[in-house]
Amino acid sequence: MKTLPHSDAPAQRPVVDQLLAEVRRIHAAGRPWATLLAICPNSEAVLRAAVLAAAQARAPMLLATTLNQVDLDRGYTGWTPEDLVRLCREFAQTYGYSSRVLACVDHGGPWLKDKQTIEQWTLDASMDWVKQSLIAALEAGYDLLHVDPTVDRTLPPGKNIRIEVVVERTLTLIQQVEAHRRSRQLPPIAYEVGTEEVHGGLADMTTFRTFLQGLQSGLSRAGLADVWPCFVVGKVGTDLHTTTFDADVALGLYREVQPYASVIKGHYSDNVENPAAYPASFMGGANVGPEFTEIEHDALVELEAREQTVLSEAAPAQASGIGSALETAVFESGRWKKWLQPEEAGRDFHGLTPERRSWLVRTGCRYIWTQPEVRKARARLSANLQRDGADSEAFVVRRIADRIAKYCRAFNLEGLLDDVNLTL
Repeated sequence: MKTLPHSDAPAQRPVVDQLLAEVRRIHAAGRPWATLLAICPNSEAVLRAAVLAAAQARAPMLLATTLNQVDLDRGYTGWTPEDLVRLCREFAQTYGYSSRVLACVDHGGPWLKDKQTIEQWTLDASMDWVKQSLIAALEAGYDLLHVDPTVDRTLPPGKNIRIEVVVERTLTLIQQVEAHRRSRQLPPIAYEVGTEEVHGGLADMTTFRTFLQGLQSGLSRAGLADVWPCFVVGKVGTDLHTTTFDADVALGLYREVQPYASVIKGHYSDNVENPAAYPASFMGGANVGPEFTEIEHDALVELEAREQTVLSEAAPAQASGIGSALETAVFESGRWKKWLQPEEAGRDFHGLTPERRSWLVRTGCRYIWTQPEVRKARARLSANLQRDGADSEAFVVRRIADRIAKYCRAFNLEGLLDDVNLTL
């Protein structure tokens, strides 16, 4: 199998590719392998915490933004790609982070934006939106695009998309982005391909190999042999409901992509039980997202308990009611229905067990942080706690940053920016 060529000139290689090359180089020189961490910035607090943790660890930081979160229509965070890049620069200055936060699109594919599924968009409409979204990210200065056309809502229930179609649509999107990039003479951008999902993605080794071979051939035919994904997403045991990373599977997948000069990326690494196994298995990267929304929710609920001790019994009407506001907002959003288990289909939210309602609220808060009633309750909580000399938002950011720091340690990222021969 022939490895796809890259330019020898560092300036002609995407920044993420250069960073991974440095990880390989310093590992060969004796440093433990480092797994890059990608945070899903599903709120301002999470984004701030990611930059703060990266600054304190002297670690590179990637942001994996879905089109539900950040997009041309501002997503549920209220940010366009340009807004995200601007905020990264502002927060880097705030927290003394001298490096550049690496912005990335996560799951860029048709129907992976919830609106397209809910409104039953056509394939052409969905693909065109994704193309425009990827180009907008490119123009905004993003560093990596995850091209993931592994969902096809036109197929009957239970029927998977053929892997040849996944290859074809992956090639189409990459060609469209590259045509725009080259016409505008923009810097090269890195790519991530594949999915850990089982809706026609890379669900077994045979399919995995077929995908890689088809993509390699297609890029060569399109005159894009110098464009090859640095990350291939692998199904390594974790998903939204499982927390055990399968090191043996991960190592096997790494050996499959090693001849292509790629590394494996794991998604849904939230609350993973064995994070140190990632670098031990030569994982190139890992995405973590909903876990930080849960921490943000829990920190606010903890602050609400403190608020009750600050307010006098004579002034209960001044209480923020943040916990109730969060649950109401998640319920009214309807987004919790997306995460119902098959046996829960059609169930009313209030008919679910308290444990399930709690889980749905904690993970679903990422969709409603910007809702007016939530903002109002949060502002009141902050004002009430200021009476006690507490900075509630700094407390929340610190809690999230502490959890991010755990991944930086486990993934051998601490001090990595001091060891690489690369200025981000």
